[in-house]
Order: sequence, then structure tokens, then C-alpha cells
Amino acid sequence: MSGEASPEVYLDWNATTPPLRSVVEAMARRAGDAWGNPASVHATGRRARALVEDAREAVARLVGRDARDVVLTSGGTEANNLALSGAPGLVVSRLEHPSVTRVAEAFAARGVPVRWVPVPESGRVDPEAVAEALAGLPRGSVVALSAVNHETGVIQPVSEVAGVVARAEGRLHVDAVQAVGRLPPETWAQGDSLALAAHKIRGPKGIGALVLSPGRTALPVLLGGAQERGVRPGTVDPLCALGFGIAAAHATNGPARYAELAGLRDRVDRELALVSLLNGSASPRAPHVTNRSVGRISGDELVAALDLEGIRLSAGSACSAGTSEPSPVITAMVGRERARTAIRVSLGEESDDRGITRFLDALRAVLARLDESPSRSP
Repeated sequence: MSGEASPEVYLDWNATTPPLRSVVEAMARRAGDAWGNPASVHATGRRARALVEDAREAVARLVGRDARDVVLTSGGTEANNLALSGAPGLVVSRLEHPSVTRVAEAFAARGVPVRWVPVPESGRVDPEAVAEALAGLPRGSVVALSAVNHETGVIQPVSEVAGVVARAEGRLHVDAVQAVGRLPPETWAQGDSLALAAHKIRGPKGIGALVLSPGRTALPVLLGGAQERGVRPGTVDPLCALGFGIAAAHATNGPARYAELAGLRDRVDRELALVSLLNGSASPRAPHVTNRSVGRISGDELVAALDLEGIRLSAGSACSAGTSEPSPVITAMVGRERARTAIRVSLGEESDDRGITRFLDALRAVLARLDESPSRSP
């Protein structure tokens, strides 16, 4: 780019979201008086504790559960690990986030029965395949399912799977990190447990929640104090909790805001139809995400080239960034070659038509340079 740099176009909202100004300002404003340990009984601790409990209430309202069932964690990864801890058996697919698939691999290495559900090209789990996988597993085995896939935006059949799991007397854990605050509650609410992350709903990093069904608990993965009902020992950061609570209140009306992004997402799909393949084309998708295999350049190279143009997007899950392997999600769906050339465009509340135009123009320019490059000539 020449001349004065244009503002960046941020199209990586599934990786993380820009924090709300109200979140940043509130955390800064209270940093001087809410630094106490929430477990302390004196006035300094009580001030901190009030912020933590207000956040717990806000998260409970967001997901329609009781505050007593909200366990604050360090984020979605810890929430997923807690939800699966102690499971006598596990059903999962390669569509899940690494914080689920890596746990499944560790379970299998320890001899815990783990069943891997086949991944269709649609990227949408078949409830009947889940039923088959549950057959013969111990009572109380856990099915782990993302409400919305973090890479493709494919909406999973949570309601149908919940029925299957209930009949098998199992438990359904829903990774709702990419769904809460973006899609209506019916897409994720039927989980026996839910994982959330504040930074996906415009809150701070370093805090999330595991929401349990009434009367349920989780086996701790860490040992220490009695914080968070003994499920998650360690001192809760009251400032992060404050930010989480504000973001949760904002996210209550999020599904309506995200529904308005469908037109922008559809424009991307329409204008890239001739130069790329849509991953997850046969399934319902969240309105703000598209994953496409360009087929002429690796996803990592394309992301790097677009970054130089001020366009920020990704080639896969942020938690897998920096590895040399293509996305395991896209690989499971459509094969390694398409996965190698895949990019994810994820929109958010601040995305607009002008930004999409800049992205499309930059992508065309990058592909044109590629066509002219002697190193890529036949």
C-alpha cells in the first residue's frame, strides 16, 4: 500500500472481539479500588466480591440459568476441560475445538473409552451417529458438541443430539463460546453444561464460565482453595469479572445485531464464488462466518498477504495458529488440500459494507499478483 495507511479491516471476530468501550472504561475506573481478594471478608475484599457476584448474575441472565450454577473460569478452554473431567466415557468429533479434542486424546491414552463420530462433508454432526457412538458406553458418558463451529460457522443439531443423549442417560456438554450472544438460545440452551468465554462477547480475556445444570458439579482439574464451589480454585480477578458482566449484559441483545450481518456475509460468498469453494455449504451457518478454500495459495500465505493490506482474518482456529498443519476441522470435512487453502472470514458488530469492499478489493489484488508471479507460472 502507498501513502497514508488506511484503518485496518478486522474480520477475525471468531478469534477474539474488540472489547466494548464501556468494558475498558469500567475496568480502568475501578482498578484503583477493586483490586482486593474476593475471598477476603473485610471491606476491601467485599468490594471485589460484589463485582464477581454481579458478573455471575449477569452471565446467568444471559444464558437463562441460576447464578448458583455459574462457575467462573479463565476462559472457554478451562470450561471445556472442567466439563469433561471425570467423564466415564466420551463421544466427540474432529469438528470440536482443540480444548475438547486434546482432552479426548488424553482420555483415550489413559484408557477411558472415547468414540469419535464421523465427520460428513457438511460439517454437521449426524445425531444418529452420536446415538451409535453412545451404545455400550457407561451411564453418564459425555457427548461434547459445539453449538456453532468455530471455523465454519456451521450450526450443530444441539436439540436433536440432546434428545439422543437423554435417552442414553448421558450428559451433553455444549461448547457455546461461539454461539452465546450471537445466535438465539434455542441453538445452544439444551446442554447439561455450557462453556462461555468473555472475550468472544466483547469482554476481557482471561475469564469465562462453565454453566452447569442444577445439582450438577464438575471434577476439578486443579487442586487448591475452595473458590468457585471448589470446582475452580484460585483467586478470581474482580476487574475481569466486572468486564465480563458488562459484556454479558450487552450480549443479551446480540443475536439481533448478528442477524443483520447475514447480508455482508452473503456478499462475501457471492463475490468469491468463482475463485473459492465454500466449506460447510450444505449446512445452516451462523450469519457472520464463512470459510472458503481459495485453492491457489495456502491459507497462511493469503492471510499474510492480506495483513500487509490492512485486512485481518485467519486461516483457522486461533488456538491452532502457528502450527504447520492445516485445520483439522476442514481436513476432517473436505480433505487436507482444501484445508491447506482455507481462510475464515468472521464478521462482528462493527463490520460494514465499506470494510467488506476493502477486503474484496485487496483479495482480488493479491490473487492478481499471484497470477503474474513468475515463480507460480506453469
